[in-house]
Amino acid sequence: MTSSGMTSAAHRLDFLPWEYAGASPAERERQAARCRELTGSVSLAADAYVAESAAVFCEVLRMGARSYIAAHAYVTGEVVLGADTTINPFTTVRGKVVLGDGVRIGAHTSLLAFNHGTATDRPIHQQPHTSSGITVGDDVWIGSNAVVLDGVTIGSHSIIGAGAVVTKNVDAWSVVAGNPARKLRDRRDPRSPEPSPAPASTTHPAPASTARPAYIPASAPGAPALLAAAPQARLPELAADLAGKARAQVDALLARCFEGGRFVDQPGGEAAVRPWCDAVEIADLLLRRAPAGHSADDLVRRLRTAEVSVLDGPASYHVLCVGYALQLLGSGFEQPIPLDFEVARLDELPWARNAWSAGAAIDSVGTAIARNLKDHGDSTMLFTLMGWLTARADPETGMWGQPHPDDGWLQVVNGFYRLTRGTYAQYGLPLPYPEQAIRTLLVHSQDQRVFSGDGLNACNVLDVIHPLWLVGKQTDYGRAEGRQWAERMLAAALDRWVDNAGFAFAADGTPGLQGTEMWLAIIWLLTDYLGFSDVLGYRPRGVHRPEPLITLTR
Repeated sequence: MTSSGMTSAAHRLDFLPWEYAGASPAERERQAARCRELTGSVSLAADAYVAESAAVFCEVLRMGARSYIAAHAYVTGEVVLGADTTINPFTTVRGKVVLGDGVRIGAHTSLLAFNHGTATDRPIHQQPHTSSGITVGDDVWIGSNAVVLDGVTIGSHSIIGAGAVVTKNVDAWSVVAGNPARKLRDRRDPRSPEPSPAPASTTHPAPASTARPAYIPASAPGAPALLAAAPQARLPELAADLAGKARAQVDALLARCFEGGRFVDQPGGEAAVRPWCDAVEIADLLLRRAPAGHSADDLVRRLRTAEVSVLDGPASYHVLCVGYALQLLGSGFEQPIPLDFEVARLDELPWARNAWSAGAAIDSVGTAIARNLKDHGDSTMLFTLMGWLTARADPETGMWGQPHPDDGWLQVVNGFYRLTRGTYAQYGLPLPYPEQAIRTLLVHSQDQRVFSGDGLNACNVLDVIHPLWLVGKQTDYGRAEGRQWAERMLAAALDRWVDNAGFAFAADGTPGLQGTEMWLAIIWLLTDYLGFSDVLGYRPRGVHRPEPLITLTR
């Protein structure tokens, strides 16, 4: 059981309810109990599904065959769903709403079938509510983060682009997008030259052979502004331009962060080990040499004084950053890294609520084992660790850890990146449940709390693209949807460079060495996943190197 009292299987079905068709008898009984909790006038088809974590408080609720309401949806009022109609995670549906058959509503969308009065004789909170209702025809696709306002009718066979704000009726067969939404074309017109807008798929990742490429329009809330000027065809050109600019400015940005005889993450920053490592990585990545004004020998002597340990504390990341910086400088740790702990300690890591921290601890252990084997021929704990990981991987999600209502899959996916980077990636080993991992990654990739606004930071993007890139070596499952996400992230990243300063870790931050090192590696991973990393003229050789650190042989 997790802290919320839900089983792993229940968590999975809440986020992946299309799998309810193959539910076990126990899962079906659990769902029946959930449906009995619903209040109001309720009529549900036998194979409809209502997530346990969804907030459903309806006066009237009708759900047709194979329809579902997914995790953390908020549904109130008088709501009717036809057959094969889906309300995906974090969606809001309120008021008098009628959805036809085969309607797909993407995550984080809002259908708001009511309004406040606006008279000037009283405060807003005392205004009466009005409601005309929302009607959606059959075979309609509403992209993620869209908003449909009261009184709107959407005709059958229409597509609503992600982030659209629909204020007026939509004719049948229309493709609309923008704020306010406008018609782009008629789906039946073969002469229409415009590409489809970005109906961010409906959470359920389709196989690569059937998934449809789609893009978020520039008007979507949180969408990168560059998308309007950077369609898919221009991304290689823009990536090459960015790499050239970074290469020409690398000495200036490193000098900007060298103060008082030491590297700092950003001007005015505190003394730390990591900025030295980031400076070494950036110079090697773009120029294949040590930072200007520093000899490799002096840098090695300095880095070898850093404290190194595994499992917890700042020194655990030194295993990664110092170890790879030393390797780039042609050196390594003088002694094996101590691994003096019992394997039971791994079970005590905070997997239930802080899977990122737990995954980071595994990363430090896995990297220490790889370093010890590469530099000193010592394989202590290698097979113990990999056996432990294999035994504890969740076969339903491909992950270690479980999602939480407060932040969805964020902790789990971020921990998955750190864990797999330090073990499976560094050892060149396949992951145990690749397609299940891809499904979870794609569900998480649609969480707008994480991939828009302030949430769009280097860690959150890296922690999805590296796993997509890594697992993509084993399977093409979900490739089309992964490409859509990667193109959006690349367009956003390319727009964030600050001349002679580099990248900030997050949109509202100050450019520095950590942000620059991470985003340059992220851009390589994104372009390589999309098939054109060669335009960059660089390839990571440090912490984010694509090649295994060691190769295990029989």
